[in-house]
Formats: sequence, structure tokens, C-alpha cells
Amino acid sequence: MSTAAGSIRVGVGGWTFEPWRQTFYPQGLSHSRELHHMSRQVTAVEVNGTFYSTFGPSTFAKWRDETPDGFRFALKAHRSTTNRRELGTAGEAIERFLGSGVVELRDKLGPILWQFMPTKKFDAIDFEAFVRLLPRELEGRPLQHVLDLRHPTFEVPEALAITRRHGCVVVHTDSPKYPNIVDEQGPFAYLRLMRSEPERATGYPPEALDDWATGARAWTARGRDAWVFFINGAKERAPGAAVEFLRRCALARQE
Repeated sequence: MSTAAGSIRVGVGGWTFEPWRQTFYPQGLSHSRELHHMSRQVTAVEVNGTFYSTFGPSTFAKWRDETPDGFRFALKAHRSTTNRRELGTAGEAIERFLGSGVVELRDKLGPILWQFMPTKKFDAIDFEAFVRLLPRELEGRPLQHVLDLRHPTFEVPEALAITRRHGCVVVHTDSPKYPNIVDEQGPFAYLRLMRSEPERATGYPPEALDDWATGARAWTARGRDAWVFFINGAKERAPGAAVEFLRRCALARQE
């Protein structure tokens, strides 16, 4: 959903998850049509498969062509880029991932998510060495970089100062396991909401969805985009949560 000032894109992690065939996808829908269906119910998807496997240009082009105009893919960078003792040595892995064909998504390419290991502690020199490696553009297309910092040692002003210096954004995580780092000065917001409850068809209670929607709209009012993904938790409820979140944003816009 777009506003005059910014946009709110809402989605889930991936589109292939067996329980969704009972809770979200129409009965009998071919597995090959799941991305087609998902992309017409939500406005973005965070691709987890790129964290574990390497895909080629033809796959990214296929995803692009199966989805409607305005849809976006946030890609989780391959784990070889971040699962390492010294982040500053990741240059070759970063080039390999970005050179795998992600540009074939064209204008459907959203932010790149760089997820650190939960055991990776903040080291200012090494952290900045990594962030410096992230290119601002790829074949003429601007890139947006998001850092998923999962160790509490990153909850310090110095870490945020480094990300801001290099135009990156820190994930705002709603999770009982990981730190909740908020950067109100970021160029856009990237939320990963991980507290869905299995007994709720919409994952989050109504008042919580309203609170998160209010926060997302505040970003658009400041001329910045907000990306909202319902991830993990009771994953079977993620699509329902995303659809309900979009509905509430649309209703609020009409008021």
C-alpha cells in the first residue's frame, strides 16, 4: 500500500511452507502456483532460500515474471557472507551473491538482508570493515542494505553510527530471542515481527497489529518506506497476519 509520502510493504518469509496449504492457500492449488497466489495477497516476500542456496539469473527472472507490478522481493544474502569469524573478509562472498543474477528482479528487487549469527558479537573495526564492502548500486540499480544484528552487544550507539555512515538500516525485530534495536534516523524501516500466536488466525492480537500499523504509517508520513514481515513465531499464521495488517493500513488510510 502506498501513500503520498512513502510506502508500506507487507509480507512473509517465502511462499513454500506445507502448513500454509491447510491455512492459507486454496485447496488443490498447484505448488508451482503458490508464488503467484501469495504475491496477490501480500505486497512483498522475504526470500529465505537465498540464505542457504545459490540461484541463477533464470530463477530470479521467473520470480519477477510470476508476480504483479509493484510487488517486491527482499533477499536474504547467502550465509557465506556473514557466517564467518572475520566479517571484513567477506568481499568475495558478497560479490558472488550479488553477481548471481539478483538484478534480474529489476524493479522488484527490494532490500538485501544481511543476517548475522546470534553468536556474532559487535566489534567496531570488523563490523565497519564489512559494511564498507556493501556496494551502493549493482549494474546501475541502487541497493538497500539491511543488517540483522542478533547479539545484544550491538545495542550500542556506536553500532548505529556505523550503519548510518554507510547508508544501511538495522532490522527492528519483535522477538523474545533477539535484541530490539530501533533506529529512528534510518532512511527506511525494516520490521521482522516474530511473535505470532498459533491460536490466532491473524497471528498478532488486534491491538498489537494496530500499534505496529501506526508505527509504519508514521514512517510514511516522514517520507520514508516501511517494510513489514511476519516471520517465524507461529509461522502458519504469518500470511493471515500480513493480510490483516494490510487491511488495517488500508482502512486507516480511508479515515
